[in-house]
Amino acid sequence: MPLSHPRRSALSEQVIAALRNQITSGEWPVGARIPTEPELVEQLGVARNTVREAVRALAHNGLLDIRQGSGTYVVATSELAGVMHRRFADADPRHVAELRSTLESAAARLAAERRTDKDLKQLDVLLVRREEAWESGDPEAFVTADATFHLAVVAASHNDVMTEMYADLGEVLRDWLREDIGAQLTPETHMDHARLVDAIRSGDAAAAAVEAASYPFLCRPGRISAPSGGSPTPSGPLSSSGR
Repeated sequence: MPLSHPRRSALSEQVIAALRNQITSGEWPVGARIPTEPELVEQLGVARNTVREAVRALAHNGLLDIRQGSGTYVVATSELAGVMHRRFADADPRHVAELRSTLESAAARLAAERRTDKDLKQLDVLLVRREEAWESGDPEAFVTADATFHLAVVAASHNDVMTEMYADLGEVLRDWLREDIGAQLTPETHMDHARLVDAIRSGDAAAAAVEAASYPFLCRPGRISAPSGGSPTPSGPLSSSGR
């Protein structure tokens, strides 16, 4: 990502843009440690102070987390995601569950009405991957697979604003899911999402909305229950993969 003869007056902004592009493009995914300051100086061909200023600016905006003695890590993929991550990191779990329930229910309803054949194929693939991640026993692999599946459901709504908002909330929801399932996967946190895909496939908007609305509460059995008159619980036993 070398900079090509940047103007001195815009140098800092260009370095910030170059680093941000590494994040938004997925080259530096959430959770990754970025190159060290000397490495960035060499890659970009700019002074150390300029790199340091750019890293601090992105840390201030919530995209990076500077950890003394460990390095600098990506914590969000956009400024909005960074703000949400800071704002909701210590939020009441019930409030996070209610937000998830509201967003995912609305998205599932729209997905049942608007999904394409391509959307359905993608959901089928991701549902299998989610199950495989569960069976692997790797909590982090499951968190990733589950989050990817739910984002695909929201994307099938074909509401770009809703999809971008949900994506920006992604790391908050991942943190919540990590806390929920703990260090190992257990039967209590294992839920079948096949009914949701079936409802979307059949165009049953009401069933899809009910199914999606319940998951955020069911995935924390004994700790969070749906509010009175709130998210309904789908029929059928809990089986595979959580959330």
